[in-house]
Amino acid sequence: MLPLAKQTIRLLAIAIVSPLLLTHWLGSWVSGADRSLESHSQFLSLIPGTTGSYLRVAFYRFALAHCDPSVTISFGVLFSKTAARLEQNVYIGPRCMLGWVRLGPDVLLGPAVQIPSGPHTHGVARLDVPIREQPGSPRCIDVGADSWVGAGAMILADVGAQCVVGGGSIVTKPTRPRTISAGIPAREIGKRGEATTLPERPQGTESPVTQADEVRAERIG
Repeated sequence: MLPLAKQTIRLLAIAIVSPLLLTHWLGSWVSGADRSLESHSQFLSLIPGTTGSYLRVAFYRFALAHCDPSVTISFGVLFSKTAARLEQNVYIGPRCMLGWVRLGPDVLLGPAVQIPSGPHTHGVARLDVPIREQPGSPRCIDVGADSWVGAGAMILADVGAQCVVGGGSIVTKPTRPRTISAGIPAREIGKRGEATTLPERPQGTESPVTQADEVRAERIG
């Protein structure tokens, strides 16, 4: 019964967003597909909750190169490239910003992850021409199946299958499959199924946040 209910909701969501699909197709003809996508993506990103996810997926199933019906797209997510591909069971956390990307099956993105269309979206070689007028070299960034990208990370290079990228990291070089990477720039710190090489806090020590909280509490008291 549950699969049938989901299928019914998905069909209803397509019907609801059909006017937006029409305006997107018209906008694509007038100003280009990517520019039209950006406008519609901003509008759809503001719809909260599960309802918003169903409506966004219904729209992107037709507006992107591929968007599987099983995808979850949270509040505040923005897309800028119609060439993006979202495979089965992808989860995209709140306020992510995605360009030309392929997210493999079962990929999880934490909140505020940014994946632009590669590291060279703008040209910078010439000094006599403003950066905004210099063509870049966009490319597709691939995040392999069953990978998890932590909150606030920026992905500028491919992520291998079954990888973990720590929150706040910046990936500038491709990661090997089944590895755990973290830092700025991100470096390999472990492998899936093995203990990481992150140093543990010695016993009896406290984090700076905890110490600051104690000082603040003393002042208030």
